[in-house]
Formats: sequence, C-alpha cells, structure tokens
Amino acid sequence: MAHKKNEIEKLIDEMILGGDDFVAHLKKSLPDSMAETLTMFHESNVTNLKKIKDLMKTK
Repeated sequence: MAHKKNEIEKLIDEMILGGDDFVAHLKKSLPDSMAETLTMFHESNVTNLKKIKDLMKTK
C-alpha cells in the first residue's frame, strides 16, 4: 500500500506544479478580473489537493 501512496502523492505534487505553470501562463493573456478569478480558483484547488495529500499520510 505504501507504494501506491507514494504514487498518489507524486501525482498530487505534479498536479499542483502543473496548475501553477498553467495559471502563470494564462494570466498573461487574460484581463485582470479573470486572472484574479483564475488565481483564486487555482488556490482553492491547491488547498484541497494538499488536504488530500495530508489525509493520505495519516491513513
């Protein structure tokens, strides 16, 4: 089971980093209000992904 946990944690880390890159790239071409909304949405997703990762560590 520990092997799968590591793979899931790696996937979560990759999702966060990929999202960071995606948001940074998109923000350059969006109006400020939309860029701010996108940033807030991404931050919410990152928070949830980190909660899942923490939950995986406790199980």
